[in-house]
Amino acid sequence: MDWRDRIVIDPHVLVGKPIIKGSRISVEHVIELMGRGYSVAEVVAQHPHISEHDVQACLAYASYVLKSERVYPLLRV
Repeated sequence: MDWRDRIVIDPHVLVGKPIIKGSRISVEHVIELMGRGYSVAEVVAQHPHISEHDVQACLAYASYVLKSERVYPLLRV
């Protein structure tokens, strides 16, 4: 599964935050729920119009974003 099939960015929805296609559920919201300990089943139960595949796409998107992040260490003087 490619996250690009399920995650979209639309400047007219949630100010352009990445969302699950066909919804107003942001990737950020799903990741926050998962970080609070919700299971995939609990996320889907709370938002029955999304699927387990949508939650997996959110996780894949987050992984993609973090992998492309660049970290520059600061030199201490």
